[in-house]
Amino acid sequence: METRLTVAALVHWQGRFLMVEEEIGGERRFNQPAGHVEAGETLTEAMCRELYEESGLKLAPTAWLGASLFRPHDTAATYVRFAFVFELENPPGDHHPEDPDGDVLACHWWTREEIAERRASLRSPLVWQTIDNYLAGTRLPLHALQAHM
Repeated sequence: METRLTVAALVHWQGRFLMVEEEIGGERRFNQPAGHVEAGETLTEAMCRELYEESGLKLAPTAWLGASLFRPHDTAATYVRFAFVFELENPPGDHHPEDPDGDVLACHWWTREEIAERRASLRSPLVWQTIDNYLAGTRLPLHALQAHM
């Protein structure tokens, strides 16, 4: 069994969440900015890189939401996903993907209700779980990941 280490960013500003629109296998999917940890990267380095590539935003995480396991039905791989919180105090301003892979089509700022309307098109159930965990008040201190940061 293959295990893949991934990171995801829950970016929140005034009741809206940053979502990226991707094309995967010819279908449009919605996800938080997310991706794989590359060799030599810490979790936070990977998260900040992925956030910048997929949204053009340069931010630092304020907390983390924990780790989740996910095994899609169409692969033998298991994904270990670390989700980070980015709370914006100021408007995000104009930003665009800097995606070297070219699979991010657009960035959207949606409310939970707007995301719910697209729930069938979310990349994985972890996207919704991450939003629910955030709205339930989950905030873990970044220093708890110190050995991995």
